[in-house]
Amino acid sequence: MKKLLALILSVVLVLGMFVACGGDNADNGDSAAADLKVGFIFLHDENSTYDKNFMDAAKAACEEMNVQYAQKTQIPESKDCYDAAVELIEVDGCDIIFADSFGHESFLIDAAKKYPDVQFCHATGNQAHTAGVANFHNAFASIYEGRYLAGVAAGMKLNEMIEAGKITADKAKMGYVGAFTFAEVMSGYTSFYLGAKSICPTVTMDVKFTGSWYDEQKEKEAAQALISGGCVLISQHADSMGAPTACETAGVPNVSYNGSTVAACPNTFIVSSRIDWTPYFKYMIKCVQDGEAIDVDWTGTIDTKSVVLTDVNETAAAEGTAAKIEEVKAKLLDGSIKVFDTANWTVEGKQLTSYMADVNTDAAFEKDTEAIEDGVFYESKHRSAPYFDVEIDGITLLDRNYGE
Repeated sequence: MKKLLALILSVVLVLGMFVACGGDNADNGDSAAADLKVGFIFLHDENSTYDKNFMDAAKAACEEMNVQYAQKTQIPESKDCYDAAVELIEVDGCDIIFADSFGHESFLIDAAKKYPDVQFCHATGNQAHTAGVANFHNAFASIYEGRYLAGVAAGMKLNEMIEAGKITADKAKMGYVGAFTFAEVMSGYTSFYLGAKSICPTVTMDVKFTGSWYDEQKEKEAAQALISGGCVLISQHADSMGAPTACETAGVPNVSYNGSTVAACPNTFIVSSRIDWTPYFKYMIKCVQDGEAIDVDWTGTIDTKSVVLTDVNETAAAEGTAAKIEEVKAKLLDGSIKVFDTANWTVEGKQLTSYMADVNTDAAFEKDTEAIEDGVFYESKHRSAPYFDVEIDGITLLDRNYGE
């Protein structure tokens, strides 16, 4: 009987060791990774092309990295953001908090100060490099390069329209629907215009602002007004389907943002640029898993696969557009093309040789950093969030709607 009991005890001990070690096929690293949880705070929901782009990346990154995630949608740029972060930490048990809108930043910083053991990451913000909060981080990407490439596609379409006799060269006017007169929007529409101008030298562009990141009716009305004003191609930095659907109805070519609109606009959609946030999400998760510091201010690029374009819609695009985009992309990567090369644009007829940008944001919006070096305005060099806010020749702002 004693021998039988001893044998049973031995078996139990061996099984206990087997379970403790996770079995032959278990991976303790995977188990530890699965315990990590990321909380996401989104300004709108999946109906916003901007927020859906983040949502898709969040799901892809967390699934690939085998971590849990939770999300809060429709979180305005107010104390609601702070409250959402607190709930994601205290109720959902999140170890990393990410918020996707510029106006979330100050509330996220407050939360980061309260929870020093949680990592806080924020898209489009500009305070991390000066805030001095060790667990707060900003991230953005060189999307101006993607918009430049989208502009190349627009320039190809304008040239096709000129060659076909649909317009004359002096009528090659584009329209752009912008949300606010912020540097982020100005950098985007300027790089888009410069990409088009590199292909179609006679192009000009009118810009209307809605005063909102997401207002489908205002965006549609802005696009319609631009079309009525003689714009033969429309692009945007606003988050609804308002402008693309207005273009489809009017039969006007459209370059969208944050994803393809070809399903709804098969006859007018050309291409779209966007930031793919998956590489950053994977990076921040890996840093926390490995106990390494997250960059205070991270910038994604074409090379990191953070700046991407959709497939070109051959139905609407000019012949050869996809090949031309690849040709220009290669030159952006090797440095032979610089988006904001001052040789290619002027301000009141003059080439800029110096420009002080507001990089270290303060209440006075003081211009504190020289942005032009060797004839190039270097966007993304001094911080990840855009700071190009120069009003260049060839672009006319029809209003200056900052919103309420």
